[in-house]
Amino acid sequence: MATEETVQLNEAHAPQQASIDAFNSILHSVKSELLKLRRDHDKHEVEYFRAVKDVPDSDLASFSADDLESVRVASTAYGLHLFAKVKIPAVSDAYIHVRIFGKAKEGTDGSSLDEREYKLHSIHTEEVVKEDGDRVYRAIFKKDDALEWFDT
Repeated sequence: MATEETVQLNEAHAPQQASIDAFNSILHSVKSELLKLRRDHDKHEVEYFRAVKDVPDSDLASFSADDLESVRVASTAYGLHLFAKVKIPAVSDAYIHVRIFGKAKEGTDGSSLDEREYKLHSIHTEEVVKEDGDRVYRAIFKKDDALEWFDT
């Protein structure tokens, strides 16, 4: 299993065409999962989506590949790990962090774009325990928040 300790992500950079194509191939999944996450978290911990609490679902999911702000990529023997920062255009300074996994299609070596397939691994949700024991939750990040390795 890939972990932050076993996989070396490159530095954050503007997305190149391969990253844009990968994101476009799973765009519907990202939007669906984001809205599902919001509904699930609103039942138990509304703070995750507090930054966009008054934003309708249609506006929250109004992003496209044009809103890819930056990406970080790492290759492993079994596939590609792509982390992406995506701007929510309907909200000032609101981003989601998305993790995508790509691999070679069955029977190919994955050397060309049409020989690769991508799937949404996760949309980052963060729970931070402060020194006083208080917890801070978020799924919406800001422009200055670093795009780091995440599993959730």
